[in-house]
Amino acid sequence: MPIFHATDGLSLHYTDEGSGPPVIALAGLTRNGADFDHVAPHLPVRLIRPDYRGRGQSDWADPATYTIAQEAADVLTLMDHLGLARAAILGTSRGGLIAMLLAATAKERLTGVALNDIGPEITPAGLEVIKTYLGRNPPQKTYEEAAQARAELWTAFEGVTMTRWLAEVRAHYNETPDGLVIRYDPKLRDEVLNTGAQPMPDLWPLFDALNGLPLALIRGANSDLLTLETADEMTARRPDMIRADVPGRGHVPFLDEPAALAALHQWLEKLQ
Repeated sequence: MPIFHATDGLSLHYTDEGSGPPVIALAGLTRNGADFDHVAPHLPVRLIRPDYRGRGQSDWADPATYTIAQEAADVLTLMDHLGLARAAILGTSRGGLIAMLLAATAKERLTGVALNDIGPEITPAGLEVIKTYLGRNPPQKTYEEAAQARAELWTAFEGVTMTRWLAEVRAHYNETPDGLVIRYDPKLRDEVLNTGAQPMPDLWPLFDALNGLPLALIRGANSDLLTLETADEMTARRPDMIRADVPGRGHVPFLDEPAALAALHQWLEKLQ
């Protein structure tokens, strides 16, 4: 199992597959490198997928280190481990926030950024939805039950097959005799709720730090986390930003939708 060690000695898992320009794919808050299983076959790149500390196959850590700043530092440590002077970032949700922080603090290490359904303003309603399940095992007992629940409850996603929902729940839960178990440290909830108790910082300076880098935004047209108004403001600030609003998708698109793939391929052509 490929691992690298963070500066505090923690063992962190990653996968490194394909050839071409290096792209580091950063997953959502509670998720892992499997977030990109659907898009990976469509990208002619060297796709590097780390599991954040406390998620997936990486070691659990002091919950106080489950921060965007620490996770950004871990990305740079991974790049050093792999001997990569520069790489592009494909960031889904939390991964996009990490990418923006890296643009503000280590821009010389980046060749471009693609944001998947994330921006510098996050809706309170979307955050409240996340808090309802964060750090908790789902009530369903089997993969099949969980997939059926998503098909019924995730109404922002249209036309998704049961095969796709099964792949999603298999990637993010372990099935045990006692039911489904989340594939991350449940104490992640404590750190996120503690952070949420603080005033929300202005993230627009982090977005503006992306200036000069090839930039793409993929947004679920039904997203409850990234509003159309915020996406339009991002476009106004970066008229050269490649953008796709993916129909029939909420937070977050799978990235293998035709609109998402078209935007990603256009973005990849701009990477240096």
